[in-house]
Amino acid sequence: MSEQLNYPWPPASATGVGSFPGTDPDEAMRIIAGELPDLVHLPELPARGPGADMIGRSAALLVEFPVEAQPSGWRVAQRPGRDLRRATSYLSYDLDVLEEHAGDYTGPLKIQLAGPWTLAAGIELRSGEKLLADAGAVADLCASLTEAIGSHIARVRALVPGARPLVQLDEPFLPAVLRGTVPTASGYATLRAVEPVTVEERLRTVFAAIADTAAIPAVHCCAPAVPVDLLRRSGARVLGVDATALRQDSDEAIGEAVEEGVGLFLGTVASTDTHLSEPATNVGPIRELWHRLGFDPELLARAVVVTPTCGLAHASPGYARAALAACVAGARVLHEEPRL
Repeated sequence: MSEQLNYPWPPASATGVGSFPGTDPDEAMRIIAGELPDLVHLPELPARGPGADMIGRSAALLVEFPVEAQPSGWRVAQRPGRDLRRATSYLSYDLDVLEEHAGDYTGPLKIQLAGPWTLAAGIELRSGEKLLADAGAVADLCASLTEAIGSHIARVRALVPGARPLVQLDEPFLPAVLRGTVPTASGYATLRAVEPVTVEERLRTVFAAIADTAAIPAVHCCAPAVPVDLLRRSGARVLGVDATALRQDSDEAIGEAVEEGVGLFLGTVASTDTHLSEPATNVGPIRELWHRLGFDPELLARAVVVTPTCGLAHASPGYARAALAACVAGARVLHEEPRL
């Protein structure tokens, strides 16, 4: 039972999903290190343009798998070019900023990468079709990503020696991959659904590569129909989902994950500029989920980390900072008032 397991974060923790508004990594990292002292994360600033986006940022790490930016998105290239150099430069600068603001940090440190299936659905073959359409290309991509992850974790550890890396694979396209709703290049049809056993096999390989480095394998999917069972079986030890969008038919799968000691990152604070409610109201969806699951209220603030919902990069910088503070306040409410 999860009551006997140790989660890698302290009770009443909060963190961000990953993306953050603005174009100044130094300011973003300063805010995150200040507002989220128990579970710092390396922010992504997509407003900087191609190479700072989710796909381009992760592609910058791939081994012998060059890509380039096209008007339609990222595409496999013959050799590394300026687009990949720009993405690599963005990431290198961000890591320098991480060392500057969190070099003495001790505790769990979250870094985000696009997962293999989101990369496969987001990168085009040289023909223009999605890489997802070619099983051999998907295998090559997964092998490249698996090798890249080990090097990336080692680099983060060198910069922040006291950190225990938590590697979050972002898989927003995963439900579409499983349903067969990823559009073809023409947009007039969709690509065939990938069998769950294949999806699970590829994910298990990547999660195992993370675990082999003694880092914590995590996954985030903000779609309502999150394939929780599949992700748990694949080896994810943390599941990040949007608590405000979860369907109740996911409750049983989430309960089984918690039983196995899997931690939950639950998005509940609005990620776009709005009036922030009182902390107890902000975490209402989390309380409701926990009540439906029927677990000991004392476990809630240990197993669950409070986050914003997806899309914080589209907020104003001031609101983003307030949203992180609201997550921290909400997590404290869950800890201080465990009886639901």
